[in-house]
Amino acid sequence: MANNRTLAGPPGHCCFVGFKHEGKPVGTKITIAEIPTYLSECSNTTSAASIHPERIILFLPDAYGVFYQNNMLVQDFLAQKGFTVLGIDYFMGDPVHLHTEAGFDPMKWVDQIRKVADEVTPRWLAGVKEKYGPERQITQARSPSTASQDIVLVHPYTMELATDEDVVAVSLAHPGLLDEDHFPKHQKTLDAFTGRQAYPYSAGVQHGFAARGDPSSADIRWGKEQSAEGVAMWFHRFLDEKAVARDASSGMI
Repeated sequence: MANNRTLAGPPGHCCFVGFKHEGKPVGTKITIAEIPTYLSECSNTTSAASIHPERIILFLPDAYGVFYQNNMLVQDFLAQKGFTVLGIDYFMGDPVHLHTEAGFDPMKWVDQIRKVADEVTPRWLAGVKEKYGPERQITQARSPSTASQDIVLVHPYTMELATDEDVVAVSLAHPGLLDEDHFPKHQKTLDAFTGRQAYPYSAGVQHGFAARGDPSSADIRWGKEQSAEGVAMWFHRFLDEKAVARDASSGMI
């Protein structure tokens, strides 16, 4: 591309701060390919998750990590919408919020932890496919409640996963470090990226509202809830379409 325009810039201070949300996570900690993983499953026996147990969301968290309370609550929310949610700890127990030492530089942390994530993420995805089977329908979320804290980490993986034949749909929230060259070969991601902008988020929110926004603000709380609902609807749309096409090809309908 002759003029590779920047679509989302690098992370800043807003990517490393926020409010902790209240709630009680209900998922469990497992390991996949020796990598810590958060597993959340739907408890509703009449939900889409019971009818279509193959529906899996791969949750790539922000810099606070997959086991941060806010992110566990989001994964639990998505699970109750009819999915099996798997969240990777590609920081291997070293999320940014645990660094309270004086003089800590979050951008240096990003540079260092990215090497860890580069190594474990492909291995984890291979382990997910081995454990859950290639017939599973996989969607991939850059946490619907994430801010672009670790965008430098997540979005390269998101864009690559979008080319995987087993990945049905993707969702990007508060993206960063993206340019036009990321998109030509990633039509699923491009569709998800533009489509997500259609959801009516409230005025008065700041970058990162969907992950760590102030829950005492009515505007931010509403935007966060709409973000999570929108992501669930987005994934169901494409998984439902694939299920209909699969049933039609097999003569079931």
